[in-house]
Formats: sequence, C-alpha cells, structure tokens
Amino acid sequence: MSNAASGLPIGRGLLYLTVAGAAWGTAGAAASLVYRASDMGPIALSFWRCAGGLLLLLAARLLRPRPRHTARPRLRARTTLLRIGITGLGLAVFQTAYFAAVEATGLAVATVVTLGAGPVLIALGARLTMGERLGRGGSAAVVGALAGLAVLVLGGEGATVRPWGVALALVSAAGYSVMTLLTRWWGRDGGADASSTTVGAFAVTTLCLLPFGLTEGLVPRTDELALVLALLAYVAAIPTALAYALYFAGAAVVRSATVSVIMLLEPVSAAVLAVGLLGERLTAATLVGTLLMLGSVAGLAVAEARDGAERTREAPETPEDEPQSVVR
Repeated sequence: MSNAASGLPIGRGLLYLTVAGAAWGTAGAAASLVYRASDMGPIALSFWRCAGGLLLLLAARLLRPRPRHTARPRLRARTTLLRIGITGLGLAVFQTAYFAAVEATGLAVATVVTLGAGPVLIALGARLTMGERLGRGGSAAVVGALAGLAVLVLGGEGATVRPWGVALALVSAAGYSVMTLLTRWWGRDGGADASSTTVGAFAVTTLCLLPFGLTEGLVPRTDELALVLALLAYVAAIPTALAYALYFAGAAVVRSATVSVIMLLEPVSAAVLAVGLLGERLTAATLVGTLLMLGSVAGLAVAEARDGAERTREAPETPEDEPQSVVR
C-alpha cells in the first residue's frame, strides 16, 4: 500500500499522522507549565516554538546522509517558493488565529470550532478539488469524531460563545484546511519534498510571528529559567520539529479528510495529559469523548488502509526502465 508518486506506504503515512497528532497534544500541557513558571504569552511561545523547530529541522537536514538520486519530478524554484510560502502562511494563520480565538471566546469554544470545522471544510474541499470521497463509513467516522470532540471539550463546562471568537476560530480552521489540502494536492504528483516543505513553512511562519512576538515580549520574566528553557526545547523538538515533519510526510499520501480526523487525536492526547500530569479531574465527558474519537480515528484509518490496498491492486504497473515525466 503505497502512494505511487511519493513512494511512502499509506500504512506508514497513517502511523506518521497518528504520532504527529498525539505529539501535538503534548504541546498544550507543556505550554500550561510554561505559563505557570513565567509570564510568557501565547504568541511569544508560538514564535519560540517555530524558531526552535526551524533550527532543529535545519540541523537534521545538514546531518542526514544525502539520498541517492531517484527519478522524480523536478520543480522550478518559483513553484517551490510558492508552495513553501502558501504552506507557511497557512500555518501562521492557523496558529495565530487559534490563539486569538482562545483569548476572545475561551479555550473550549475555540477548540471545538477550530478542530470541528476543519474536517468539514477539508472534506468539502477534497471532494470539490480532488474528487476524494469518504463514503458512508468515512462520513460516519467524521460525524462520530466531531461528536466526540464536542463531548470532550464542551461537556460539563460553562462555555461562553462570542461571535468574534467564533469568527477567529473559523479563520484558524480555514488556514489549517488550506494547508492540509494543498499538501495532499502537491503530494499526488510526487514533486513535493516533505522535508523542504516543512523547513520552508517554518521559516515563513517564524517571520510572520516575529513582529507580534516582539509586541507581546519575547523574553519572559521567571525565577525558574532552567525549567522554562527545558520546556521550550521540548516544545520545539517533539510537538513541532518531529510532529510537523511527520505530518507533512503523511498528509501528502493520505486522503485529506482522513488526515483531518486523525489530527483530532491532539485534544485526546491533551486530555490524557491534563488528567495524568496536571491533576485535572477525570469526568464522564472526558472518557466518553475520548472513546468516541479514538473509535472514529481507528475506523477511518482501517478504511483508508483498505482503500489504499485496493488502489494499489488496481493501479497498472509501470516498467522500471520507463522514463518518468519531468515537470519543467
């Protein structure tokens, strides 16, 4: 089960996305600890997260062995820059608008609107632009995941809905949807290098966040400097450099709607850490919502793997010595 253009097996792409979604959920717990130990704001934290992740990704590219030359489409520099720029802007809009929505309408509503609208927008966009169909089973999985998200985030809390905050959350969802759809679209022809896309996107996002971070204040005041630095290093390494590298690689070969549902593992991971690490109370809503979302993600992953196997069997074999087309 592999994507013909990129060569990455679909099963491995699903694994990459699962790890990325779980890793993203740990960023919230780390951020909570940073806020407890310092006066750092959310935009400054996001800036250091992206800047640190960018440095780690650049170091990884320098240290890794050069791959053997393979016949794959070559892209013009202008096309590559366009891809990186749009992906970076989508990532910046996704993160910044989400933080603004949290401030405007609260964490619960911002999370449920952003992560709930994402799969819907992506499913519609993938259907209109790439002809991707979920089918009845996939649609049921999306509905189940959204129901689990609503129960998980809104259950038992007095959430306040403010129209401006909801609008910002929808902008965040749109940024995430564009980033996911374009990653999948470009991954279909095999011309997108996931590593280059990730590095370039983080460079663009870091530049976009810099002026806002300077306004908020990039250097925190704290009596626990070592702890804050360790937490920032973790956020830059695991839920950023590692998770986004896995995300861009997996999103290039897995159907867009499936990607959006698997990424809903983020609030599940965050909820588990909130109970186990931060001492928050385990509620019935947390348990029910987590089970609903995990079941939906597992069902959709199985359906994706089955469809990938069917596409592989139906795809005509290409002789190894047949030259591949080159995009000029």
